[in-house]
Amino acid sequence: MTFKTTIRPSTLHFKQPAGTSRGVYNTRKVWYIGLTSVEEPQRIGLGECAPLPNLSCDDLPEYEEILKAACHRLEETGELDKEALRSYPSILFGLETALQHYNANSFALWDTPFSRGERGIPINGLIWMGDYAQMYHQIEKKMELGFRCIKLKIGAINFEEELSLLRYIRKHFTAREVELRVDANGGFTPEDALSKLNRLAELDIHSIEQPIRAGQWEEMARLTKESPIPIALDEELIGCNSLAEKAELLRKINPQYIILKPSLHGGICGCTEWINEATSQNIGWWITSALESNIGLNAIAQWCATLPTTLPQGLGTGMLFTDNVEMPLYIREDKLWYGTK
Repeated sequence: MTFKTTIRPSTLHFKQPAGTSRGVYNTRKVWYIGLTSVEEPQRIGLGECAPLPNLSCDDLPEYEEILKAACHRLEETGELDKEALRSYPSILFGLETALQHYNANSFALWDTPFSRGERGIPINGLIWMGDYAQMYHQIEKKMELGFRCIKLKIGAINFEEELSLLRYIRKHFTAREVELRVDANGGFTPEDALSKLNRLAELDIHSIEQPIRAGQWEEMARLTKESPIPIALDEELIGCNSLAEKAELLRKINPQYIILKPSLHGGICGCTEWINEATSQNIGWWITSALESNIGLNAIAQWCATLPTTLPQGLGTGMLFTDNVEMPLYIREDKLWYGTK
């Protein structure tokens, strides 16, 4: 197959500022990949390359040049060199999903009950960082919509106020009715983490993502042993690209869960490695989008629907932009659906 590729940079604008532990996002830059072939010029494949600033291991000044080189290799060889792109997960994800779209000839990238519009994917309702009033309003709205899993990003306001928000949810819903997840984004210190985890445990928290910053394996391993709340790794996985590195990280830290974002953690093929290794070590997992547009969100959701998932996934963040790409994705109650409403 002789492919032709195009690269289109785009800046997306958030409907509302997205507060994270690394500051507030108002815009988001992505690169859309277009794929056609000499043999079938009317057929197209679209993918999205979306590294996160100051977080992705491939957030590099020369990113666009690396992307152009990867596209050129695909044009020359007709094949995607996944091994050569292990260190560039967002590029790998964009190209492998563009190829999948081309081969499927449809945005329903795999044939599943989700892609046929027969089944939705349960997702968590994400509460963005903000002041107390802003987060309180978000929580009320998610509860009204019927979400049965709510995830709070914590660390932006006083810890006592964050506990108060969590108590508000627990006042209205038991742990059986609403699952609560929190994401500290590495905001705790090794010294205060355990005391905070003990206080959070009083509120029947399902899990906490990345309680301390990444790279402190010994401290994180201690917490996974001593914490009364299951710990999920997220940022810890970034830059751990070889299969041997993945196995070593999971073996040494032994978390209860890992959270996989294809744009950050190795594309679809790299995340599949994470899943296989985690499963072999009896570690749970779920899939999350990472502020991609609907192009990337759809690809992640379509792939996620092929997996034996049992937990709510983190797939709502592709719908945050005023200038998003149209895609037949919508949220009804606490599920992401593909098709028409």
